[in-house]
Amino acid sequence: MDGFERRRERKKQSILEAALSLFLEFGVQKVSMNEIATKASVSQVTIYNYFKNKDRLVEEVIRYYVDKAWQEADIILTSDLPFPEKIKRLIFNKKRSANNIHENFYQHFMKAYTTGDGYMAKLMTKEAIPKMMNLFNEGKAQGYVDPAISNESIFFYIQMMNEYMQKKDVYTKILPLTEDIMHILFYGIVGNKGEK
Repeated sequence: MDGFERRRERKKQSILEAALSLFLEFGVQKVSMNEIATKASVSQVTIYNYFKNKDRLVEEVIRYYVDKAWQEADIILTSDLPFPEKIKRLIFNKKRSANNIHENFYQHFMKAYTTGDGYMAKLMTKEAIPKMMNLFNEGKAQGYVDPAISNESIFFYIQMMNEYMQKKDVYTKILPLTEDIMHILFYGIVGNKGEK
């Protein structure tokens, strides 16, 4: 990548960061292109040169947000931390994300997930679910997950939740329940029996 391409990429990154920050705090509808340009220290014309229109910018910001969230989760999943610590950190990250996302941006995010180009679904299928299965295998090996529960059952359960959360009448209500849902996924309804 030459100097021009690096500068161009940095400018695009700056726009995505500025837009994400504003969308997370105020939602998509209340943020103007002028506000994004000011925060990114670029002109509105520059934003339109990179993203054509606000809808395209929103799509790219959602993808950027997903990539950042996945990178954080992947660091935890592939770390040498013991199983219970990985679970705590994953739940904490979900809680932090849920507490720091504006409802309007979340609705755009979920709409993109359910009707978008399939980027998030591919990421779930190719990256997230296999690594989650590895996590549960680690839990079994470390004595925290019941080895009698088949991987097929765990996979089916995760897929079932994933598909259910894509329904509009579900995703419009789920944001405040994120931490509880993650807790149930990892600990069940009985509670945190996995602690030794």
